[in-house]
Amino acid sequence: MKNALPFFGFLVFVAAFVASSLFYRVNEGQQVIITQFGRPIGDPVLKAGLHIKMPFIQDARRLEKRMLNWDGVPNEFPTKDKKLIMVDTTARWLISHPLRFIEKVKDERGAISRITTVLDAATREIISNYNLVEAVRNSNDIIDEQERRRAEIEKAKLEGRIGDILDEEITGEIERVYVGREELSQRIATKALPPLEEFGIQLVDVQLRRIAYHPDVEAKVYDRMISERKRIAKKIRSYGKGEQARIYGNTEEERLTIESGAYKEVQQILGEAEGTRTEIYSKAYTKDAKFYEFYRTLEAYKKSLRPDTNFLMSSDSEFLKVLKEVP
Repeated sequence: MKNALPFFGFLVFVAAFVASSLFYRVNEGQQVIITQFGRPIGDPVLKAGLHIKMPFIQDARRLEKRMLNWDGVPNEFPTKDKKLIMVDTTARWLISHPLRFIEKVKDERGAISRITTVLDAATREIISNYNLVEAVRNSNDIIDEQERRRAEIEKAKLEGRIGDILDEEITGEIERVYVGREELSQRIATKALPPLEEFGIQLVDVQLRRIAYHPDVEAKVYDRMISERKRIAKKIRSYGKGEQARIYGNTEEERLTIESGAYKEVQQILGEAEGTRTEIYSKAYTKDAKFYEFYRTLEAYKKSLRPDTNFLMSSDSEFLKVLKEVP
């Protein structure tokens, strides 16, 4: 019995080794190609679970069934309007034909290399046939907004609420989009699809992830934009100062008009009051002239003969006759 135990252990080991070579498992999200002496045979195994193959002479090559990601390296591409730009592209792809995939590219690393070559060529061809604006924008909403603002400014100018200067910011012409960024991405995918299908690769989606000026011209473009904004800002400030002076002038003119009207009204009231006073004096004089003369003389004394005033007058002065006549 003791001699039989090693034998049974050996049999268990051999059975486990044979079973590991006989059975293979397919996980969810995987597809398997059976190769015999390195050559693929049969159809791909797509169903998840435990499967059987010939031990030792056959091998299970596992491939992804799920969608895979490809991120390209930014490359230089010229546009139709002679702009050199950096384009960063990304794509999603599937292994659509496993047998062809293994025969042509062997693995995912080989597939990435093929996708890079094909997509770079397709991107260069598509981008070079269109102006820069087609790769930047998807719609003409910015032009529609510009036209709406211009209509509002023209209406305001007709109503005298705004000057020519305030539409300076939107005087530049913006190119109209006829294809757009999304459509260019679709055309790149359409262009690259047939060559990649020969390698068992299905291209699902392509996107222009980022577009930028070439570093050699980017600084010049920014400097030109900054200079243009500064010029417009300076012109608007100048216009604002002119409007400030105009408003101050109108305010000053209005103030002088109000003060002139008020002065005229005051003088008119004073004139009417003086007339009324003269009329009252006249009536009082005609009623008792002697008393009126006496009263006016006393008023003159009150205003002239103050304690802190010294007078040198003759006793025959007409001004002092009332004092001399007092009994």
